[in-house]
Amino acid sequence: MKTLPVILFWLILFILSWPLAILALIIFPVVWLLALPFRLAFILVEAVLALVKAILFLPARLFGDCKCKT
Repeated sequence: MKTLPVILFWLILFILSWPLAILALIIFPVVWLLALPFRLAFILVEAVLALVKAILFLPARLFGDCKCKT
């Protein structure tokens, strides 16, 4: 997330409705903490799929560069 647009958006929100802007400052860390386990699960699933892909393509990598003469 780009920092400058977020700050500008928050300043505009603060000018238009300061209670809503303060509420956004309070709620943002809570939402970030609630989303953290889902991010970690996504990273774990991505790592497991990369491992499975590496295992499945290992024979092709081992025998792919073979210069066999028949």
